[in-house]
Amino acid sequence: MVNGKHIYPLADSRPVVVKVNQNNPRIVITDGYHISKPAKISFTDADICCFKVECAINDTQFYVAFALMAVAYLLGMFTGFILLKVFSFLPVIYLLAFYYMNRKDFFRLVPVKN
Repeated sequence: MVNGKHIYPLADSRPVVVKVNQNNPRIVITDGYHISKPAKISFTDADICCFKVECAINDTQFYVAFALMAVAYLLGMFTGFILLKVFSFLPVIYLLAFYYMNRKDFFRLVPVKN
């Protein structure tokens, strides 16, 4: 969302071109559930700025947490050791705590060098 007025859908593989008529536009990134803090961009050096949208939790962290959760739960189920089932929730608790502690920085605009 740019300046609280225009919403631009962001595709995975294609860039989005946003034309602004004034300097210092405010950009907010959202996916419907998560929202970033407003980023103010100034065009003092160049007329074109390129950014990449990143998430604080990358795919590798997510997959490793899911694998640890699945392994701990299955081991607990097959061995009957209840503590392993309880430990299987630790990756979920970690990811949720990481999100809530870094809520405003969950989505980030990272400048890309041209």
